[in-house]
Amino acid sequence: MKGAHELGGERTTVSAGEGPTVGDSAVRAVEARIDGATRQKYGAGQIGDGVGAPAGVRIVRGGEAFTFDVVPGSGEQMPPSAPWHLAVLASPHPHARIVSIDTAAAQSVPGVRLVLTHADSPATAFSTARHELREDDPDDTFVLDRTVRFAGQRVAAVVGETLDAARAGVRALRVEYDLLPAVFEPEAAVADDAPKLHADKPDSARIADSRRNLVAEIHGGVGDFDGGIEQAAKVVRGVWHSPRVQHVHLETHGGIGWLDDAGRLVVRTSSQVPFLVRDELCHVFGLDRDRVRVFTARVGGGFGAKQEMLVEDLIALAVLRTGHPVQYEFTRTDEFTSAPCRHPMRVAVTAAADAAGILTALAVDVLADAGAYGNHSAGVLFHSVGESVAVYRCPNKRVDAQAVYTNNVPSGAFRGYGLGQVIFAVECAIDELARELGVDPFEFRRRNVVVPGDRFTGAEVDEGDLTFGSYGLDQCLDTAQRALRRGNGVTAPSPDWLVGEGMAVAMIATVPPRGHRADATARLLADGSYEIGVGTAEFGNGTTTVHAQLTATALATTADRIRIRQSDTDVVGHDTGAFGSTGIVVAGKASYAAALELHAMLLARAAEISGHPERECLLEAGGVRCGGELITATQLLADGDLLAHGTHAGTPRSVSFNVHAFRVAVRPSTGEVRILQSVQVADAGTVLNPVQLRGQVEGGVAQALGTALYEDMRTDHGVVTTRTLRHYHIPQFADLPRTEVYFAETSDELGPLGAKSMSESPYNPVAPALANAIRDAVGARPDRLPMTADRVWRTIKEGAAG
Repeated sequence: MKGAHELGGERTTVSAGEGPTVGDSAVRAVEARIDGATRQKYGAGQIGDGVGAPAGVRIVRGGEAFTFDVVPGSGEQMPPSAPWHLAVLASPHPHARIVSIDTAAAQSVPGVRLVLTHADSPATAFSTARHELREDDPDDTFVLDRTVRFAGQRVAAVVGETLDAARAGVRALRVEYDLLPAVFEPEAAVADDAPKLHADKPDSARIADSRRNLVAEIHGGVGDFDGGIEQAAKVVRGVWHSPRVQHVHLETHGGIGWLDDAGRLVVRTSSQVPFLVRDELCHVFGLDRDRVRVFTARVGGGFGAKQEMLVEDLIALAVLRTGHPVQYEFTRTDEFTSAPCRHPMRVAVTAAADAAGILTALAVDVLADAGAYGNHSAGVLFHSVGESVAVYRCPNKRVDAQAVYTNNVPSGAFRGYGLGQVIFAVECAIDELARELGVDPFEFRRRNVVVPGDRFTGAEVDEGDLTFGSYGLDQCLDTAQRALRRGNGVTAPSPDWLVGEGMAVAMIATVPPRGHRADATARLLADGSYEIGVGTAEFGNGTTTVHAQLTATALATTADRIRIRQSDTDVVGHDTGAFGSTGIVVAGKASYAAALELHAMLLARAAEISGHPERECLLEAGGVRCGGELITATQLLADGDLLAHGTHAGTPRSVSFNVHAFRVAVRPSTGEVRILQSVQVADAGTVLNPVQLRGQVEGGVAQALGTALYEDMRTDHGVVTTRTLRHYHIPQFADLPRTEVYFAETSDELGPLGAKSMSESPYNPVAPALANAIRDAVGARPDRLPMTADRVWRTIKEGAAG
């Protein structure tokens, strides 16, 4: 199989959107020309080429401007004067009511300009989580609250002329607390006598049941589950545990706010969702949208952590109170103690099959620790029991899931959005069931995974707009199995090591449900290059590169002649944000649609200027050639600007697939695990940029190996004890195997030029595939992440003891 398939196949239908148009027929004609071109080799910098990131050289040289790389007063992207600094006093207690805060000493510290307490907080409750529909998340949070519900929560904030002054002001604050009962285990949180963390919230807060500490719950299924168990020849039951995991993005949360010359609030922030942050700032502070601008520079990593509003609200409050620029930046310790992490989950699975190896029943029971605030928990819970269950064709399914409040650090959005935790459990159970039946694990999946024509079923019968835009899971299974059979020549260190193989599958929707929308613009510039406006933030996800390639393809030019303006609420009408792997399949489709419309507009104007019919006009890098005459950009713009619009609403949605396989060696005497071979096959549709996509898969595997083998945020009565990277092991280069990456040869009828999303999905099958390989090697099953050497050793000993 080739690393990236030859481009071609089905047409991609796009929307021209609003703005100047030249008629649907003209846009369709341009689409037809582009589709014809996909069957040929593109020019440099267009679709199919391994184009490097536009900012790549600047990043390597240290010249790319991240959030705090600012020179005050140097332009509209910068504050007019040097910002003051904001520092936060964090609660030392997991649950307490603030009796009083004495601010006198803090206010007298030289350089302190402002002290903020809960008395200064807006009365509007909100969620730090950001989605297209703000009603998807519970309103259980305030900028500053009189009740603190986890150790690390904001108590007060101090603004100083310098960071030292602000921190000195924080140290001078005197707070009296009334300590309250706390609960740290999800099982205990749902008990009748558990302290109720948000019983003061009204029904309008959209908490499932605050009297039971339930943020959200899901119960549903299809068929007759008990009947499916009765039909089975083998039944497997087990419980699997996944811990808290920190995102460890290189750039911590932070932002700078100021008032521009028109008095607008401007916030430059490290965010994946600038438009949604703007909208929530307007909601919390009662501001009109045209009075707030939010934008990002280059964002130094996210992985879901920056689909939140964690700093912008405090910055806005300080700027609105002082009228002066203010900046606030998390420390690395803040990221561990105050920022949301991945949801810890306990997942129970029951899987049953008949003697022929066909599933008869499948059930999951999930208990997720939301921490002190609900933010993403409802969405994570819904997603976690979605594609993890729907990937299997089984007539009898049952889903029960709860996310509960505890006095732990909040949980939030993390790559995979709940799927990683539940897929770990489901794929381990499916693997064990295949073993019980004596069926090869690859073959067992082939017999039971969904195929085109099947419905996606789980807690709900259908997700409505979720469909098969393409299908490559069969290729993924075949290719991964062949790679294992072929081997790579790497062997165990010595005969006393046990060798095993394991695999797992994962499916993910290419777009989140319940709304994801992007607007884009395309404009011809006087020098013949093009400016593309799009709202998506660039944080290492590579969307800027692919947007340039998509639009270069549509405009018959090369990527170096595309200028991208992005992630700024002043640039386009709306962009839900860069999360849920949507940078290409939503914002990419919008930018491609805008470029197609501009292409049609250019042909129409060139035909008008030249007097030739449009069918005789051809867009080239230097202009439009009509007959033998070249109409240049200067001529094309003589009668006015040319600006095209595109939009995409994120529906209908397709599915992507990933299969991971490992061959491992395990030393029984120590529990040490060595990866001998690592293989991932991805069904990504048309591979728009093979080099970048390979890097995306390799990065997802690397992060997942951290989760599988090393990473564990530890707490002691709610207090995070792994507070620095010195005490929290993320994979180093030496920890990572070389992963063989292959791509299925598919073209998705819903994605831009046949592409599908591939940002989150490489992460999801890795941990279960590794657990299955360890199980194969040692004869005992790991059921808890991370699979550290001591845990694997204990698993071996317990397995030997029966």
